[in-house]
Amino acid sequence: MKILVINPNRTVSMTNKIATVARAVARPDTEIIAASSHDGPASIQGFLDVATCVPELLKEVAQHKDVDAIVIACFDDTGLDAVRTLMSVPVLGIGEAAYHAASMIANKFSVITTLSRSVPGLENNLMRYGLAQKCSRVRATEIPVLKLEEGDPATLDKIRSAIRASIDEDNAEAIVLGCAGMADLMAQLSEEFGLPVIDGVSASVAFAEALVNNRLSTSKIGAYSYN
Repeated sequence: MKILVINPNRTVSMTNKIATVARAVARPDTEIIAASSHDGPASIQGFLDVATCVPELLKEVAQHKDVDAIVIACFDDTGLDAVRTLMSVPVLGIGEAAYHAASMIANKFSVITTLSRSVPGLENNLMRYGLAQKCSRVRATEIPVLKLEEGDPATLDKIRSAIRASIDEDNAEAIVLGCAGMADLMAQLSEEFGLPVIDGVSASVAFAEALVNNRLSTSKIGAYSYN
C-alpha cells in the first residue's frame, strides 16, 4: 500500500525526520510517500498558522490521487476535515491518532507540546475527539517548533523536565509528544522514563495500515460528502 505522509509546513528538515520515523514503523510492503507544503508558514504554532497553511496543504494533497491513505503530520491536525472531504481514502491526523493510542494503553495521559499559544487548539481537539477526560494536562515547554530541528541538548532537557512534571504532578501514565518535530524521541524517552511515550507519526501510520487492510475508507454520507 501507499501512504502519503504530508507535513503542512514548508520546513524540509522536519519532513525528512517525519519520513524516517514513518518508514521505520511501516510494514515492509508499505510505501511511505513524504511531502510538504511549498508555501505558507515554516512552522505551525497556533490558530493563525493552522489557517494559513490549509490552502497549500489541499493543493499538495490533490497531487496524490493514487495513495491508499493519508497522514497529516501536524499535531494540530491541520486541515483534517477538509482533506477528508477532498479524498475518499482514510485520512489521519497525528494528534488524533496519538490521543487514541494513549487512551487505549493508559488511564490518564499528558501532552508535551511546544509554545503556550498552541495549547488551546490542542485542548479543543481533545474535547472534540471525546478524550479530554483522559488527558490530565497539555504542557507547553516554550520550545519553538523549529528549535527542535537543531538537536540542542538543552531542548531535550526541557522535554524531559515536562515529562517528569507530568508523572509527578499530573499522575500521567503515558506521555503524548505534541509536535511532529519530536517524532524521533519516542523510543529514547519511553526507555528513559519507563512508561509509554507516544509519537503521533508512528501511531497514525500503524492505524492507517489497519484501516486499509480492513478495506475501510472515509464515509461520503454526511459531513465528508463531496457535495
